[in-house]
Amino acid sequence: MKQKNRQLINGLPRRILLMLLDCGLIVFCYYLAILLRFDGEDSIVPAAVLRAEVIRAMAPMLPYVLVIYMVVFWFGGLYEIMWEYAGMRDLARLTCLSGLATGFILLFDLIFRTRPISGTVLILGAVFNTAAIAGVRFLWRFVRTATRLRKDNRAKQKSNAAPRDATPLLIVGAGNAGAWAVNLCKSKNSSFGNPVVIVDDDLTKKGLRVQGVPVRGTISDIPELVRKYHIVEIIIAITTLKGERLNEVINLCNSTHCRVRMLSDPQAVDANGKPVVAGLRELNTSDFLSRDEVQLNSAQISEYLHDKVVLVTGGGGSIGSELCRQIMRYRPRQLLIFDIYENSAYELEMELRNKYGADINVVTLIGSIRDIKRLDEVFETYHPSVVFHAAAHKHVPLMEVSPAEAVKNNVFGTKNLLTSAAEHGVERFVQLSTDKAVNPTNVMGCTKRICEMLIQTFAKNTSMKCMAVRFGNVLGSHGSVIPLFEEQIKNGGPVTITHPDIVRYFMTIPEAAQLVLQAGGLAQSGSIYVLDMGEPVKIMDLATRLIRFYGYEPNVNMEIKVTGLRPGEKLYEELMLDSEQDRMTKTAHDKIFIAPPMQIDLAAFYEELQNLRHDAEHNDEGAVLSLQRMVGTYHPNRVVNEDHTVSAAHGNTETIDKEELQKALDEQHSTQQNAQ
Repeated sequence: MKQKNRQLINGLPRRILLMLLDCGLIVFCYYLAILLRFDGEDSIVPAAVLRAEVIRAMAPMLPYVLVIYMVVFWFGGLYEIMWEYAGMRDLARLTCLSGLATGFILLFDLIFRTRPISGTVLILGAVFNTAAIAGVRFLWRFVRTATRLRKDNRAKQKSNAAPRDATPLLIVGAGNAGAWAVNLCKSKNSSFGNPVVIVDDDLTKKGLRVQGVPVRGTISDIPELVRKYHIVEIIIAITTLKGERLNEVINLCNSTHCRVRMLSDPQAVDANGKPVVAGLRELNTSDFLSRDEVQLNSAQISEYLHDKVVLVTGGGGSIGSELCRQIMRYRPRQLLIFDIYENSAYELEMELRNKYGADINVVTLIGSIRDIKRLDEVFETYHPSVVFHAAAHKHVPLMEVSPAEAVKNNVFGTKNLLTSAAEHGVERFVQLSTDKAVNPTNVMGCTKRICEMLIQTFAKNTSMKCMAVRFGNVLGSHGSVIPLFEEQIKNGGPVTITHPDIVRYFMTIPEAAQLVLQAGGLAQSGSIYVLDMGEPVKIMDLATRLIRFYGYEPNVNMEIKVTGLRPGEKLYEELMLDSEQDRMTKTAHDKIFIAPPMQIDLAAFYEELQNLRHDAEHNDEGAVLSLQRMVGTYHPNRVVNEDHTVSAAHGNTETIDKEELQKALDEQHSTQQNAQ
């Protein structure tokens, strides 16, 4: 907040100058409107006399007209626009604000019964105001640009400088963003290269020119145009491209082996609401595996988060930290970041304070969910009403080596948290689950399945609304496959996959966090919510696409190595049990479903929990046997070797030679080329 105030004060002289200029323009435009409206025709009164009378009548009202315009312009953000980079969206904002001010003037006149204002004069004045204010600003922009270009030309002539980077560029998009890209590349001191051709799927633009650069074809023509114009780099300048269509465009661009970059949104704003100057950025995996934007019922989410004390366990982790970021948008009374690792939690707190101001009510608490006394202390001190439980041991192969630790943390840590939350009046408890809980083959997934059972038992036996949200892998989380592949590619390979046929569901971290918040708003206690993860992705395809994304060719200059399934790993994940398939029900959100409730014998379940606790305290293999007894669908893919290492028990009997792997890659590449 203080930083924002300082920025506001620093820009105050410029804003005041613009306001004074606008006041002068408004007065002039209304005078012009009066001259046009009262020209003396069809009147027995001379035009000059009539105009003078109208001006005398309206003069007393001029101060409040100016005040209304200035207030509307100020709070409408007109004086925050950087007109050097303005576009049609900013012109539309000015038009709307002028119309809004006119409406307020009419309302003011109606309420306070001031001297009547001619409606025609007001409308003409608003039109003239908009044109004059926009015209002055765009004229200033034109003068500055022309002056800068003259200075640049003189500087080049004096220094006899070499011509700037002439790298031939292809621009994708002939709209407003495409024009920005061309302007950016041709601007002062630009090192982005020389735009030589533009493509756009709007056929009406073919043959036109954008700042002298011709539009020669559609996106599907990119490979041909790259060869024809000897393109070295492609810039994607369509900021509305999302989801599967963005994936297709990126894959097509990458297939040309050109460098590919994107134009950052020229209409985007930063954390302080200020326009971000457009620039070029490298592609990242969020672009590469872009998914369609999630549509949220924000009112439903705000209803249970706004002005509430919210606790997020595992708040410093990948999902937990994104939950905290999303929660802050709904202005909770207090956010509690609970984590056993202080560094990541502290960094998140600093990030939130930098974004929302140093005085926000965010508290970082260090502790373990295995410590029931610490949990009781937190609940007694801060009284949270909403809990998001993201703390867990999640690394599948590591938990196969230390299954007892997974049980202690995931199962009994969750039970501690549920118990303490119920005893201290928590209203809503949201457990983050995983697709690995369905027909689990690993310890981690099995412990998460038991957590889902705990959620349903507490929902039945307490007043606390308890629910679990089940989803698959998230892009970019700690230990996930994409950061691993990226690191391997940067180190020169090989890129390792465990099996050529392995598939996984993927979702972006923000998307997962948003849907978790939405599921929490549905508030059907005892529910296991299942997120729609889209189509599963074959990891072999993901590896080859990512290798080409970085400019290499699989098994040509970047090796792919098959290492075999790891302990606890299976070829494919499932989001629902066979018994749940036909009984899955829809919710109000098209990406969230509800799994049917489990039938749990409470007495038997808690007796098995006691046995599990006992076994986990004594040895790992006893804990695994207890997990098998509790979860009938758990079929461990692990075997303990004589040297106490753990291996996958099955799934690695296939012999995969290099020739067979290369043949599969060639077939995949041929299919992609035919599709293009």
